[in-house]
This record gives sequence, C-alpha cells and structure tokens, in this order.
Amino acid sequence: MLSRTRTSAVAATAALALTAGLAVTGAQASDRQEPRKEAAWTAAWAASPQRASTGFKPNWSEDGFSGQTLRQVVRVTEGGDRARIRLSNTYGTSPLHIAGATIARTKKGAAVEAGTVRRLTFEGRRSVSIPAHSQLSSDKAGLGLKPFDSVTVTLHLARTTGPATFHAQSFATSYRAEGEHTGDTGASAFDASTESWYFLSGVDVGSDKPRRRGDGIVLFGDSITDGFASSTDRNRRWSDALADRLADEGTPRPVLNAGIGGNLVLNDSAWYGERGTARIGRDALDLPGVGTVIVLAGVNDIGFSESDTPTYKPAPKVSAAELIAGHRELIRAAHAKGVKAVGATLLPLGGSDHYGERAAAVSEEFNAWVRSSGEYDAYVDFDKALADPADGERIAPEYDSGDHLHPNDAGYRAMARAVDLAVL
Repeated sequence: MLSRTRTSAVAATAALALTAGLAVTGAQASDRQEPRKEAAWTAAWAASPQRASTGFKPNWSEDGFSGQTLRQVVRVTEGGDRARIRLSNTYGTSPLHIAGATIARTKKGAAVEAGTVRRLTFEGRRSVSIPAHSQLSSDKAGLGLKPFDSVTVTLHLARTTGPATFHAQSFATSYRAEGEHTGDTGASAFDASTESWYFLSGVDVGSDKPRRRGDGIVLFGDSITDGFASSTDRNRRWSDALADRLADEGTPRPVLNAGIGGNLVLNDSAWYGERGTARIGRDALDLPGVGTVIVLAGVNDIGFSESDTPTYKPAPKVSAAELIAGHRELIRAAHAKGVKAVGATLLPLGGSDHYGERAAAVSEEFNAWVRSSGEYDAYVDFDKALADPADGERIAPEYDSGDHLHPNDAGYRAMARAVDLAVL
C-alpha cells in the first residue's frame, strides 16, 4: 500500500512548468529550450536513452543504420488532437540525419491504419540533422490520439548513422526495411525485426481542451520498472498496469516509463545506462507534464556484487547508508523541479542471482528507511505486496517470472494494485 509520510509543499504545488522540448534551428537541433506558442504538451509515452551496446538480445544499435527505414510501435497513455515525437542522439558521436519521418495509428505489426499517416516536420522541414549529444522535438502533427492507442513512428535513415542511441529492452517489436518506406501503410517491406527502440525517446500530445498541469506520473528505476520478463507486444509492464488501473477507476492520467534494465542508483554502466542520480532529470523530471515520480531503484547496486553475471564487474559492495544517500539525491532533484517524490521498497530477492546475506541485510535496512524516515513524500511497499506468505524473502510463486528477481505479468499487475491512488 502507498502510504502518506508527510504533507509536502511539493505535493501541493505538483504542477511543473511544461517543457517545450529542444527546438530545431534551421536544419540543426539546438540545446536551447524555446517556448512554443501553441498549447502546452504532455508526455504520453517515453523511453530512456542508452548508449549502443550488445545487450541480452540481438539488436541493431552498434551497427546503426544506412539507407534504411525504421518503424517503431508504442502505446500512449494520454490523448490529444495533435502529436509530436522526441528524438535522441544523446550518445551519438556524429550528427544524426533524419531524411524523413511519419507518425500514424498502428494497425497490426508493422502495418498502419490507412488515412492516418502524417508527415512530420522539424521547424517546417522534412529532414533534419541532430548534432551528437543532442535531442529534438518535431513540429506538431494533426493526428488525434486517445489514451491507449498504439502509435507507429517511422524514420528514414538515408545516411550512415554510426552506433545508435537506443533503449535496449523494449518488450515490443520494431521493424526495419531497406530503402525509403515512411509512407507505406502495409508491412511487406519491413522484413527485419528486433526488440529495442532506436532514437525515439518520446511521444507527446497536445490539446486545446483544459487539462490539469503536472498530471503525469513517471516511474523511475531499473529492469523491474522497464518491464523485464513481461509479455512482448502486450503492454504488460507495471507502468502499463498502473495506467490501466487509473483509467478503470475513472481517474486516468499519463504514466511514463523511465526504467532501464540493469540501471544503478550510484554507478554508471556501459550496458545499463548512466547512474540514476545523473539521469533522473533528463529521463523523468524534465518530461512535459510530469508532477509525480515513483522511484524503485537499488537492487542492482546491492545485488551485482553477489552475482556471477560478468556484465558489471567489479561491482562495488554498496552499504545501506550509501544507497540511502543516493535516494536523497533523487528526492532533492525531484523537489527542485516541483515534483512529488514517491519511494518504493525493494522487492524480495531470495533465490535470485542478486541474493546473499549482505544484499539481504542491506535491502532490509533500506526498506525500513523508506517506510519510516518520512523523507519521501509517500511510499509504496512492493516488498510486502509481492512477498511469498511462506517465505518473506522470496517473491510469491504466482508473481515470479522464474528468476526470483523479476515479476511476471501477474506480478506487475500486483505492483499496480499496491499503489494507493488517492495519495497520487
């Protein structure tokens, strides 16, 4: 259950100044944010950027793209009468040239609904070059979307991109075609697929209808937030489950996912992204319309040193005091942006490759701090919600994906049920 820990001035002023996105100057993306004249934008979908890496499944990030069209499918959790995309070349080492881009409502797989394809522009131009280490937003497109619509974003990458900024574990299928196919409604040209997202970091919606500012909820964390072990192409992450539950209870709100598999609070990783304390602004707090962040993070900080997995070695042995200090940084960052900060206890990890006596002791001490310190504005107790009644150190069998660390689809739904919506 999500519990009140204190009455925060932040909670009373949870509205953010909505971010307009990084504008494009001529044919180049600028790092300067520029106010838009149209109504404010709200983030409807998001993915946190990562540097190119091998990953757990085959992906195209290290090879990049050349003379190809990339088609990616995402599900929005907010509706509007116009849409735009956000693109990231954050980890690129050279300019990224977008020769053309479209957005459309998804039909099935790589196919899109006829009559919904909208050509995207960037300050009126159909093509744009994004400098290395930069990001940008497109102009608005007149595409009406409802909450939970599936949206297809298609990019023509005519020039060689080099290694691609991407999101490794999408649990959704992306498609690739040779040549230029941004306007295709059919799927026949898209004969290659992968389970990652490339360059696409967000879809925003806008509307002339009044809406509450700062309504968005962003979930920040590691693979459990990212949705590891959830069913591919079925939108079964805990972020999806929370958005579904909010809608079912008559209180719909946009829910954004800022998880990265393997991410740590205190340390950077080539595979698992920048440390949480460094990326929370870009990936969570600066998303347009966000007023609440729910933080579930730390199991990798304490568990990688117990694991034989060679993807993060040598892993430091992190104490509870060090992890708590990292979370205090996250809380300060949220409050500095006027965002309500909700903490979460770590899930049981007994039987997993992250488990050991030291990790168990640190997890217990950290969870006690989340519950009792009052430093987060509120908390949700995933440890208790998903624990096996017969063994509190393990995830209940009905919620266990099989690795004793990540929930299955039912476990992610149980996480959403654990949240007291009234506190949000």
